[in-house]
Amino acid sequence: MSASSELPLGNHNDDSQESNFSYDDITSREARSLIFHLLYAMDAYDYDSSLESIVDNFNRGFELKIPFDSVVFKTAQTIIDTHDELDEAIKPLLHNWRFDRIGVCTKLILRMALWELSHTDMIANIVLNEAIELAKCFAEKDAYKFINGVLDEAVKKMGKTYELHDGKDTTADE
Repeated sequence: MSASSELPLGNHNDDSQESNFSYDDITSREARSLIFHLLYAMDAYDYDSSLESIVDNFNRGFELKIPFDSVVFKTAQTIIDTHDELDEAIKPLLHNWRFDRIGVCTKLILRMALWELSHTDMIANIVLNEAIELAKCFAEKDAYKFINGVLDEAVKKMGKTYELHDGKDTTADE
């Protein structure tokens, strides 16, 4: 599959004006959503299925063309491969909360965001904002508040900074 494969996005309620975008044209938010969906499917199969077969099913079932060499695929695979380590990194951030009580969608969003904070140069406020937006769409009611608190704690422990609108950085403690 090529990176220029068509990925249907946009308004699916109006069949006369359905838009198709090249995979290369998806936004970072759309890519995160795709990653979330792939992680959710893998979790539903207890990680007993390959990501290749999940992507193949998505591509056929939803008329998608997610390339196996794409950032979406590679990021999802890395998060899947390290999900146990990510879970262990999340546990100390939970105050008065047991990890096994966290909902599936909330866990997946925390894993994604913690991975992104740890392995990319994306600024912390963008990672947190995107995680909160995913939670508002897919996680339990008010889970976005929990996710915000846990990820803020992670940012503090990692010594990351938040970027202010005036271009200045501030540590999470300020």
